[in-house]
Amino acid sequence: MLMRTDPFRDLDRWTQQILGTAAQPAAMPMDAWRDGDEFVVEFDLPGIDPDSLDLDVERNVVTVRASRPGLDADRSMIAAERPRGVFSRQLFLGEGLDTDRIRADYRDGVLRLSIPVAEKAKPRKIEIAREREPEAINA
Repeated sequence: MLMRTDPFRDLDRWTQQILGTAAQPAAMPMDAWRDGDEFVVEFDLPGIDPDSLDLDVERNVVTVRASRPGLDADRSMIAAERPRGVFSRQLFLGEGLDTDRIRADYRDGVLRLSIPVAEKAKPRKIEIAREREPEAINA
């Protein structure tokens, strides 16, 4: 059997996987790292109105939602490559993080979450009890 290849179709399939489509936008790219006693997560969300950002925490799952409005129907677009619509991403956090003290900041198109390590998960020293030595007998 002969199979016909279409390089344009393959390229289109690849770009949909990487960039997403209007019906299914691409995931929001993120970086995450540990900085001392907290974890930092940054999401790239350029051009997103801060009022459209929504951040929810339920147990150890953080959900980030944002939206970019659709195109103006009155415009005659030459190119429309930026994804539109609703974006959503969930992070599953470890039990050792303090989800009650998450801080969020949106600046220059980057949403930054700072998630402190829970006190119970921080390393600590445990004092070792020592047996008392018998007192010397006075002679």
